[in-house]
Amino acid sequence: MNSIKSKTIKVDGLNVHYYTAGQGEPLVVIHGGGGDARTWWRNIRELSGKYTVYAPDLPGYGGSQPLGGKYYVPELSEFVEKFTRSLGLEKFSIMGHSLGGGVALDYALKFPLKIKKLILVSSLCLGREIAFWVRFFSLPAFISSLGALMVWFFKSIKWLIKYLNPAEYIMPLSPASMSIGGSISNFQQQTLVLEKQLPEIKMPTLLVWGSRDPVVPVKQAYRAARVIPDCRVEVFKNRGHNVHRDELKKFSRIITDFLG
Repeated sequence: MNSIKSKTIKVDGLNVHYYTAGQGEPLVVIHGGGGDARTWWRNIRELSGKYTVYAPDLPGYGGSQPLGGKYYVPELSEFVEKFTRSLGLEKFSIMGHSLGGGVALDYALKFPLKIKKLILVSSLCLGREIAFWVRFFSLPAFISSLGALMVWFFKSIKWLIKYLNPAEYIMPLSPASMSIGGSISNFQQQTLVLEKQLPEIKMPTLLVWGSRDPVVPVKQAYRAARVIPDCRVEVFKNRGHNVHRDELKKFSRIITDFLG
């Protein structure tokens, strides 16, 4: 099994941290809004036997510098383009979880010639339904008051992080995650929905979900699969929003079977 390397690269003036491991065809993986690239740690180990895996910390997450201003999915997909160009990747597969799925989807729609295959794991941006707590975090009053207090609290205990397993640790709140929450949803629903553009997806696509996902309902995956031209759906029974971690071995088999 290949060792995981921690690296930093300059991307459009930002210091960007990422993990990489493996050999073979390139696979870029994008983390969700509630963590950073460490949430892919065990998946990187599993997949690096067949692929060269690149897992960046999105701007403002983990070890990457923040963007100026507010965070939006289109800005993050543009970041992915600049990141992959900086690495010299001309064509690759991409996989994203939750927010990262929305970023991967937006990227694949904008840069279809660069993507071999697309994998969306419990992805945002496929429909308007989303968990209440995500909608609650989008409220301006929450972001400006309680949100700021919680961000300060978690920063104040960051000394604990080094004692925690990096594969399991997830930062519940950060300035970036608070900002992105307000840009993808309001109190009623997701506001950034790419459902009408799904028939435009040109590359083979895999949707992976948990049947009991409390954040994004699995019906969005089934609905999307009906309109994406070349699409496969895999649903884990009695699992939630983090199937890539909860079903590591089976998830890895599904991914390698799909990617080839």
